[in-house]
Amino acid sequence: MSQPLADAESRPARGGLRLEVRRKQRATLVGAAVNLPLGLLKLIAGYFGRSEALIADGIHSLSDLVSDAVVLAAIRVGAKSADHDHPYGHARIETVATAFVGMLLIVTAGFIAWNAGTVLLGGAAPEVPGWPALAAAVTSLVLKEGLFWYTRHQARRTRSLLLEANAWHHRSDAASSVVAVAAVAGSMAGMPLLDAVGAVFIAMMLAAFGWRYGWQSLRELVDTGLAPDRLSVVRDHIGDVPGVRRMRRLRTRTMGGHAAYADVGVMVDPYISLSEAHRISEEISDRLVSHVDEIADICIHIEPDGHEDAPAAFDLPLRTELMVRLREAWADLPIAGHIERVTLHYLNDSVDVEVLLPFEQVELVGSVAMVRSRFAAVARQVPGVRAIRPLFR
Repeated sequence: MSQPLADAESRPARGGLRLEVRRKQRATLVGAAVNLPLGLLKLIAGYFGRSEALIADGIHSLSDLVSDAVVLAAIRVGAKSADHDHPYGHARIETVATAFVGMLLIVTAGFIAWNAGTVLLGGAAPEVPGWPALAAAVTSLVLKEGLFWYTRHQARRTRSLLLEANAWHHRSDAASSVVAVAAVAGSMAGMPLLDAVGAVFIAMMLAAFGWRYGWQSLRELVDTGLAPDRLSVVRDHIGDVPGVRRMRRLRTRTMGGHAAYADVGVMVDPYISLSEAHRISEEISDRLVSHVDEIADICIHIEPDGHEDAPAAFDLPLRTELMVRLREAWADLPIAGHIERVTLHYLNDSVDVEVLLPFEQVELVGSVAMVRSRFAAVARQVPGVRAIRPLFR
């Protein structure tokens, strides 16, 4: 039995999802609106102000435009509902985009480091930056730090790893602006090589941020599950549900950076009704959706305790075949013609059978004890059947 974790009422309302998408898009567009003029300003000021660090910082800002475009497209596509080809939705579009942003940071870092290394190893005396370079670096620091805090706030509100990665992309730009300010000021104070050294430090920061988010996204793309401490929380909530005896094969995989899909086998009393087992699965779903933020959906496989994946269990006949054998075995028992319902309980290597009989027909055999004795004898004749229990109404 499988039970989806959340029905339409327990999932976020469609209007709420649209609001989250709008917040993500607005935060990304604000970032793009800042990055374009700021990147051009730093490139121009770096070129005319003769600052290698500021030119590197300008390239960093313009690379943010590419990541903003990727983020915007990923948010739009990732917000689409599940369809026939994507039954789990499109959230992993954001994951792929996050990995791309990470790789973009690493490539940008390599480009900056190469140029700065050429200056450091070239032997020629580097040019000393001017005041325009210092002013542009300070302006960039203020704007990018503000952009970081704004974007991260929106990422936390929408629980978007992609948006958070882009926020840290802004923070890395702010950090590189700090280095650019120090490098330009140091060069102007009489340490000309400090400008190129600053560019190398900027490249190292970019590479570190790129590796962090790229690696995290790649782990998600290969179905890395929840962290052990979060898995423990999921187990605790499942184990606390009355009727759950134990569980096995709890598996999770993350999707879109903040959501996880899970499946689990839950063992219950093999003699309870199907409807009670279903009710238990509903309770598990309700508790998880209420207390475990990461879980977006879970498939609960209800299993009778004692019926494991042993070879003997797979050899047991299904109802159609078993009923043929049972009817042949109890054909000479007069009361068998009045059986109203047959319930089969599959255990590890045998089947327990319950038969429902009208009490007034007991006289056909003689007594309740006699009925039980006759059905016990029938059970010994049918391979795979451990017992037949008559029930009366």
